[in-house]
Amino acid sequence: MISISATDKVAAYWSPEGDAARCGLCPHRCRIAEGKAGICGVRENRGGTLFATTYGKVAAVAIDPIEKKPLFHFHPGARILSIGSVGCNFRCEFCQNYHMVLRQVPIEPVRIEDLLRTARREKSVGIAYTYNEPFIQFEFVLECAKAFRAAGMKNVLVTNGYVCPEPLTELLPYVDAMNIDLKSVDPVFYRKICGGNLDPVLATIRAAAKATHVELTTLLYTGHNDSDEQIRSVVDFVAETDPGIPLHLSRYFPAHRATAPPTPPDRLAAAYRIARERLPYVYVGNVHLPGTEDTVCPGCHGIVLHREGYRVDARGLSGDRCAACGARLRFVV
Repeated sequence: MISISATDKVAAYWSPEGDAARCGLCPHRCRIAEGKAGICGVRENRGGTLFATTYGKVAAVAIDPIEKKPLFHFHPGARILSIGSVGCNFRCEFCQNYHMVLRQVPIEPVRIEDLLRTARREKSVGIAYTYNEPFIQFEFVLECAKAFRAAGMKNVLVTNGYVCPEPLTELLPYVDAMNIDLKSVDPVFYRKICGGNLDPVLATIRAAAKATHVELTTLLYTGHNDSDEQIRSVVDFVAETDPGIPLHLSRYFPAHRATAPPTPPDRLAAAYRIARERLPYVYVGNVHLPGTEDTVCPGCHGIVLHREGYRVDARGLSGDRCAACGARLRFVV
């Protein structure tokens, strides 16, 4: 772990309200009293000024396969430097990284120049802001993204998409790819299970899909968002937004406050079949279902990429085209 001192930074996107501070980074728009933090736990009012208390501080640094993000259509087979901090602006009861969300792990300072040096040494395609919600570290992510872009490397966000339009618009020009969680298209699910609202997430997906490479992940939470009807609603939104967006259907396992049994494999297989009725690029994760990680050419129906875990055989891909029939595919290579 890199351990070089960093200091807290005055936050972006806030305004004073008497002794309180009104945060404008995410749609919660928290009114934060003196000495308190917002829902995310990391943007804190000190003396009437809002500070980004985790600026330049990380809880995890690793080199991951790009497929782990998951991104299946962005530099397949590449390695990417991945960093995460603590806190989140959602409270998903099934959170897989709840120890980071609840700030139960230590954080250490990091310098951007050290991250750049590590990425070069490890032959990383760039950097992924992941593990916890990157938008709540907006100031550091923006500064880091500018530095990585200037160095000719890629920026990837793995996010819940819960951000206001203004900061999204400021950051998007530096983002090369995003995996956005689309947890459901049911507003009640978002309010009760996640502690947020659906509409801003849909707005983020629509805006990002026009500006950068986007893939979506839907975790099928047993008994909550995994019925045929609910899956079709997600698929319909993706198809109507951009049918070329890859959709990852992910197996849920009990974690945090969630006690429902893991998603049954046959439910994931059914979801895959439903999604493939309207979408050409659909994948199943967190479980091995033969064929559901492969990319199939929509033109000739041949296997373009065969995946098994994080192993990738891309012999069927030539640039961004099918090597067999020459059809152009939705890939960034």
